[in-house]
Amino acid sequence: MNDDPTPRLPTLRTGRGAPTYQGWPRAPWELSATSRRWLLMLVAVLLVGAVGSLVTVPYVVYRPGSAFNALSTAPGGQDPMISVTGATTYPTQGALDVTTVALYGGPGFELTVWDWVRFRMQGAEFVDRDVVYPPEVTRDQISEVNKAEMVGSQQEAIAVALRATGRRVAEQAVIGQVHPDGPSAGKLRDGDVLTSVNGTPIEIVTDVSRLIQRAQPGTPVTLGVLRSGTRLSVPVTPVQVQGRRLLRVQLGSRFSFPVNVTINAGDVGGPSAGLIFSLAVFDKLTPGSLTGGQKIAGTGTIGSDGAVGPIGGIEHKMAGAAEAGAGWFLAPVANCTAVTGQVPQGLRVVKVATFEDARNAVETIAAGAGDGLPGC
Repeated sequence: MNDDPTPRLPTLRTGRGAPTYQGWPRAPWELSATSRRWLLMLVAVLLVGAVGSLVTVPYVVYRPGSAFNALSTAPGGQDPMISVTGATTYPTQGALDVTTVALYGGPGFELTVWDWVRFRMQGAEFVDRDVVYPPEVTRDQISEVNKAEMVGSQQEAIAVALRATGRRVAEQAVIGQVHPDGPSAGKLRDGDVLTSVNGTPIEIVTDVSRLIQRAQPGTPVTLGVLRSGTRLSVPVTPVQVQGRRLLRVQLGSRFSFPVNVTINAGDVGGPSAGLIFSLAVFDKLTPGSLTGGQKIAGTGTIGSDGAVGPIGGIEHKMAGAAEAGAGWFLAPVANCTAVTGQVPQGLRVVKVATFEDARNAVETIAAGAGDGLPGC
């Protein structure tokens, strides 16, 4: 037995064929230089992957979304998108496609670095997040706004369609919000119904602005107000902003429909489907097929007076319409600048300013005479 604890080098054999040792034999847990390099590379890849998955970028991506036929079933379901009770409906053919934009990023669903790389390679459109969403807004707040805008657009679309069939639709101009620094503060309240301006009755909500513009600048207008069942006369002096006289209130419409119409758009939000909804409701309530079997897509807000308003992301909606097989696309006149140079091959764009423009365009396309319709 050797009591000397001093380590000794292993005995080396010499001579031809004898192995040569370079110091101590490697411990079982030691790695060769090649293995260490592979390990470092693996760690680096994992770190890069983790950073790319966790670090976010302040952008929103716009892509073409899905298209849904308003004359068919609701998105992702089996029920009709448009249901009518209390009136005769008629079978129809063809398609009136609601077009959408797919948005990626924003509050609650931020883009990661890897998302940015993937979408950049696909040629997607990037927009600064702060341009799309107000600061500090939450995903829930965005969802609520989108739902409210969708409900409002559906109500106005139903009103326009019913009026186009000859039915009377009562409409009230309801104050939703009073600007605290505006001329109406302390005089008008949320929930007030405006019934007249300087004695002229209000039939539709757009009458309010039209009648106020007629008033003499700097002079008060007398507003007829219905508040909790009590009728009032309230004088307000509009402010002048960029040549227009304003009450600085947010107005909405409250309708009384003679027919019960329900529109189920699924999870789609926002106001831009109003035009197509109005055409689809009108089609269901009138004999024959409005489209003549054609597949027609489109976009645009709709006012209760039938005016078609502009929307965002129209180039992506046209792309989505073309991918879904539409041959025609109804576009708001105010969007023509964004349309020019962005129309997909095989898609014909028709500009419209009102519901009647759109209705006439669809009927013309159905008759096979669409080539003469005005484009952007």
